[in-house]
Amino acid sequence: MIRFGGIFDVDSLLNSIVDLKKQSVNPKFWENRNKASGILKKISTVEKEVELWEKIKNKKNDIEVLFEFFDQGEINIEEIYLEVKNFNDIIEDVELKTILGRDEDTQNAILTIHPGAGGTESQDWVQMLYRMYGRWAEKKGFKISIIDFQAGDEAGIKDVTFEIKGDYAYGLSKAEFGVHRMVRISPFDSNSRRHTSFASVYVYPAVDDTIEIEINPTVLRIDTYRASGAGGQHVNKTDSAVRITHIPTGIVVQCQNERSQHKNKNQAMKLLKSRLFQLEIDKEKEKNKNLEDKKKEIAWGSQIRSYIFHPYNLVKDHRTKEETANIQSVMDGDIDIFIRSYLLNSISRSK
Repeated sequence: MIRFGGIFDVDSLLNSIVDLKKQSVNPKFWENRNKASGILKKISTVEKEVELWEKIKNKKNDIEVLFEFFDQGEINIEEIYLEVKNFNDIIEDVELKTILGRDEDTQNAILTIHPGAGGTESQDWVQMLYRMYGRWAEKKGFKISIIDFQAGDEAGIKDVTFEIKGDYAYGLSKAEFGVHRMVRISPFDSNSRRHTSFASVYVYPAVDDTIEIEINPTVLRIDTYRASGAGGQHVNKTDSAVRITHIPTGIVVQCQNERSQHKNKNQAMKLLKSRLFQLEIDKEKEKNKNLEDKKKEIAWGSQIRSYIFHPYNLVKDHRTKEETANIQSVMDGDIDIFIRSYLLNSISRSK
């Protein structure tokens, strides 16, 4: 399942594309829709890997030409610096994709953010994190789709679940799984006291047609209820919200963001399949506890990252010791330094 280094074997990738495309023109190709979707997705992924490798080669050639111009005094060193920095960013992107070698890493990601104790203060922290991930996704060229959203009573967010859509979205965002801690002077405290707030972030690979998760309907309890929050009168006057309980595991998912009960049920089932798929991933990694046990373990005992707004500015990842004083940049979505450090650290621990 792991494919370290495979992205660099361009000839093998090109041969793979040819073989996959031969399969796609077979008259019986669409008889198995799940398999067909998987093949088409694989073609798209491999073509992007080849495109990335070609981009690296072209950038390397460009830099060599620039150095020749520099030796002749035709350009200054700043122009070379910018190209080298751009080249380094591409190399780092490739490096991360060699780390993200598991099949599920290429999937979309489903994130759920829950506030800890603290009422409005913690709910405001959830909203800040939700904005941070939205800005990060935008910078990566990813798309966000809300699955479930519950606004706070006074401010912030009580609970939010959303899907980040893009290549390697899960592989990258899985680094965010855990408890996030914020320290600041609360804008909701009339005495301007310092508050510490917590929020937990759960990350699951989104399940699409290429992944088969069989669920026996007899082990599900499906409840409908009246949705709350945004959505207009239609949402509030009909039992459009759906809650599904998977009895064997105790996993509970819900969706109330759509106006239609049918659409909410489909979204909830998608979320349930993603949660069950994550359980299977954990079993494969030979973990002794399933994901629900893991969630109980981290909430609210150990923080993966702290965001200090007062008495100084600092964001520090407690797993890797990576830190930065530019907290505003982080809140604006510049979290790749933490994701990269975590993934590289995970590889070094596994050796």
